Amino acid sequence: MSKAELAMAYAPHLTPGGAVNRLMAWIRHNPELAEALLRTGYRKHQKLLTSLQVRTICSYLGEP
Repeated sequence: MSKAELAMAYAPHLTPGGAVNRLMAWIRHNPELAEALLRTGYRKHQKLLTSLQVRTICSYLGEP
């Protein structure tokens, strides 16, 4: 899944870029989530998320 697709699921009223910015802000402001993502191999500039990364984000933020 692309980062933009997941972000749009959380913020469908925003543009794709705005939704990604909001998702990234949520990740930055949640150190536990940020650390959990790093353990999955996540890098901040990647465009595609693995299924594990999507599940990790959803486990911290709730289902979109």
